[in-house]
Amino acid sequence: MLSSSHALSHAVPKHPLNFSRAALDAFRKLDPRALTGNPVILTTEIVAFLSTVSAVAAISAGTSAVFILQIALWLWATVLFANFAEAVAEGRGKAQADALRATRVTTIAKVIVDEAKGFIVPLPVNELLPGAIVLVEAGDVIPADGEIIEGVASVNEAAITGESAPVIRESGGDRSAVTGGTTVISDWIKVRITSQPGSTFLDRMIAMVEGADRRKTPNEIALAVLLAGLTLIFLIAVVSLVGLGHYSGVDLNPVVLGALFVTLIPTTIGGLLSAVGIAGMDRLLKVNVLATSGRAVEAAGDIDTLLLDKTGTITFGNRMATEVIPTPGLRAEVAMRAALMASLADETPEGRSIITLAGQQGVTAEMPVGAKAIAFSAHTRQSGLEAEGQVWRKGAVDAVLKDLHLDETMLPTAFRASVERIARSGGTPLAVAENGKLVGVIHLKDVVKPGVKERFADLRRMGVRTVMITGDNPITAAAIASESGVDDFLAEATPEDKLRMINAEQGKGRLVAMCGDGANDAPALAQADVGVAMQTGAQAAREAGNMVDLDSDPTKIIEIVEVGKQLLITRGALTTFSIANDVAKYFAIIPAMFVVSLPALGSLNIMGLASPQSAILSAVIFNAIIIVMLIPLALRGVRYRAIGAGRLLARNLLLYGAGGLVAPFIGIKTIDLILSAIGFV
Repeated sequence: MLSSSHALSHAVPKHPLNFSRAALDAFRKLDPRALTGNPVILTTEIVAFLSTVSAVAAISAGTSAVFILQIALWLWATVLFANFAEAVAEGRGKAQADALRATRVTTIAKVIVDEAKGFIVPLPVNELLPGAIVLVEAGDVIPADGEIIEGVASVNEAAITGESAPVIRESGGDRSAVTGGTTVISDWIKVRITSQPGSTFLDRMIAMVEGADRRKTPNEIALAVLLAGLTLIFLIAVVSLVGLGHYSGVDLNPVVLGALFVTLIPTTIGGLLSAVGIAGMDRLLKVNVLATSGRAVEAAGDIDTLLLDKTGTITFGNRMATEVIPTPGLRAEVAMRAALMASLADETPEGRSIITLAGQQGVTAEMPVGAKAIAFSAHTRQSGLEAEGQVWRKGAVDAVLKDLHLDETMLPTAFRASVERIARSGGTPLAVAENGKLVGVIHLKDVVKPGVKERFADLRRMGVRTVMITGDNPITAAAIASESGVDDFLAEATPEDKLRMINAEQGKGRLVAMCGDGANDAPALAQADVGVAMQTGAQAAREAGNMVDLDSDPTKIIEIVEVGKQLLITRGALTTFSIANDVAKYFAIIPAMFVVSLPALGSLNIMGLASPQSAILSAVIFNAIIIVMLIPLALRGVRYRAIGAGRLLARNLLLYGAGGLVAPFIGIKTIDLILSAIGFV
């Protein structure tokens, strides 16, 4: 048999940050073209360049340039530290992309060209076209993205999710999608290829985690405009000092004015703005959610309504057996064994769930020698097994009763009550017969995924309204909605209904998130502000959404919302700190610069800085160092707490506003004492 040239056998390593790589990237980002999107840091670089030119000119003229050179070096350090913060944030994505790239394999696909004769042709994966049917056996790497059309297998998806524990993938339901680069551990599957050569999900994932397609979000753009406005205001303020200096007899060196300008503009948030946005996307990746848009991460922090597809999102997607109810007078083990025997040859998810349920209750059986499978057909609406003169069947209640020549009046009251109870709850009753006798009824139902109800309660506390959307009838929808704990539901919904509901919510000014996995969810995923597609879902759904949940867990929306809120809170906290920081620096430095010529300012010189030169240099050094000190906060993010907006604002003002006012006084004075002690000024 043909096999892949390599196989993945372990999880993708979580690479530590590469600080040397980030340092090199910080120097590469000194290219002014790389800073055009960040006017604050671009302005700082221009001032640093002019200061350097001034220092070189002073040295050429034979005059002392120590003070000017120190200012120039610290201004360059400010730019480098800001670039370093962004490079460190980007480095996480690059490290993950490198790890993913390392999992790429050279695969030879087993293309089935004649299924009847079992004829297989080896074909390199780069020649594999959509629609091709390939056989993937134990030990083989799945050559490209596709849908399982036959078989069931255990698959190692470590290349995508980073989790080494294998998962079950099978035809039908919400577990039929497979990803190129993952490995079949046991059994076999036939896969219909859905991706073009070189455009597998793994390829797109590598490009996205590298951040190549990241664009500034509206919030970032608005903040950049604010920072540009503040920069202009402080430029006017600094230029006005020229007149004040002339009036008071203080000769203000252009380099000093430039340094003062840089220390007063909001360089702190300017240097950390990109890092905060990139780190937000990286935090989603840590919880196995791939964000293709920074805009979506931000929107997740403000969503009001969450729409969830039922099948495959809230429920497992396949109806599963939850109980076998015996007819009166029979032991439960007898009915369970009959259901098991009728399902031994049933390869459908429902049939396998009956076998699993029997095993959980300690009832097991082997396939009898010479057994004959009775396949399900639309005509009989039954399936089962014949062996050693015995017959076991299961199927639609009316079909089994007709085969047994029974009518409802001949049924035990308890049996009829069980069938009615199952139907009212939205489940599907299957009658079970053994050797021509009715022995029980199987309860098939959509099983809600574990933990869903508790997580929806958490969303409710966060102010997010949850709505389940399903094509089921209202009775079934109501039962699942009650069990899962959603706030509302829409039954018998078509793709057009989903779109209309999203448009209606957005028309009321609400931000809408949509979770789905099917091709019929694709339009809604594309229209929603936040579209979360399940990784195991259809290719169309994954391409339509702006996020992909690699674990296919709808409760992951909790983490998505928290990360979005954390991103917004972090940016707000750092902006508050930066603006308060600039105001404090203004009142800390200006009195020290003019106190000699304007003694009346002495009462404002509360810091008692050694000299005007020391005041400027200390402020420039503090301005550079504070960026480095805040990098961990920008990457980690401010912890999100489910409190009201008023309390959150008060907390930010108290902690980061007051902190931004106090920190410059402490930092600049400390640096001033050190500079004076070592004789730098």
